[in-house]
Amino acid sequence: MSGHPTSKIDLRTVGGTWSYYEPKYKIWFVKKCFDACNETKDTKEDYSKKDLKTLLKELEKAQKKNETAKYRIIGLSFETRPDFITKKEVDELRKLGATKIELGVQSIYDDILKLNKRGHLSKETIEATKLLKEAGFKVAYQLMLNLPGSTPKKDIQMFKEIFSNENYKPDHIKIYPCALVKEAPLYKEYLKGNYKPYTEKTLIETIKTIKKDIPRYVRIERIIRDIPSNLIIKGGSKISNLRQYIEEQSRKEGWQCNCIRCREIKDLNTKESIYLFKEEYSASNGKEVFLTFENNSRTHLYGLLRLRIDKNQGMIRELHVYGQTASISEKGSHTQHKGLGIKLVKEAEKITKNNNLKKIAVISGIGVRDYYRKKLGYKLKDGYMIKSF
Repeated sequence: MSGHPTSKIDLRTVGGTWSYYEPKYKIWFVKKCFDACNETKDTKEDYSKKDLKTLLKELEKAQKKNETAKYRIIGLSFETRPDFITKKEVDELRKLGATKIELGVQSIYDDILKLNKRGHLSKETIEATKLLKEAGFKVAYQLMLNLPGSTPKKDIQMFKEIFSNENYKPDHIKIYPCALVKEAPLYKEYLKGNYKPYTEKTLIETIKTIKKDIPRYVRIERIIRDIPSNLIIKGGSKISNLRQYIEEQSRKEGWQCNCIRCREIKDLNTKESIYLFKEEYSASNGKEVFLTFENNSRTHLYGLLRLRIDKNQGMIRELHVYGQTASISEKGSHTQHKGLGIKLVKEAEKITKNNNLKKIAVISGIGVRDYYRKKLGYKLKDGYMIKSF
């Protein structure tokens, strides 16, 4: 991104269903991403002629190099479908170095999923969420408003259930209103009178209601897809900066969304006192502990840690300190490289010990392994950074 240091790279692979691609291609593709960050000279090679074992060894070598490279991949995420997540797929994603998975959930109501021919039901979303959290991944849901068969009331109720039902409770969400374009089969249904899109006003009011009730442990990453407004026939919104528009509306109306993105400190340089907050909640047959550093009014978020407690160990699923990004070699910005991350990890270790557990694991990005190794005494084992007590 323009103006930001490039020594810390949070890499996202988007478009399509990642899990659908053939195994050799996936390993080769990710290895090439690491090669680029490692500044490894490109060689023309035919990955299809190599066996999986050879390709995996080459990937591991590139990952090892990236642990201390100038440009480090500190996070790696993939988009896929809930029905493609199995224990085998989870293992393969971890070998690639993934730390976050985006699921194309769209809806949790089976009647809507069937009507829209999604090819999966809510039970697949529940199982995928559980498998991913147990493995330490951050879980993101892509959710759609205004789908055929839904209503504003049902959309609002869906979000309430997602964050009250222990089977769901994702860490991140993207809100994608259904937008009608001529190329989509849905356009024919619209012409027949079988589908009536929300008006822009109805859509905005629906999103406002949803945002007013979002838990503090959730980050709303996006609110609209990048579809050119001239292609949208009806439905959705032609306001490309819809998030910003709603934020301006909320200020006028005197309320603030409590999601992570709306509270991040960003580049605000303030000398206010900050405090440690802890929130616990049950999700996917486990206990989640959400630790944050915030100001007293909890309007400015400085850092967070997600800790999952199960019967065997504590698992740090996410550690993030906000503020102006500082490069790896810098002493620190206003918030980064000031010790907040270490304090959060130490608190997570304390909580893990208090639960009578003997070890804690971190689903660390490849480029952050050296941080856990040198700063906190963790050791690499089976793709995770581990500390035993």
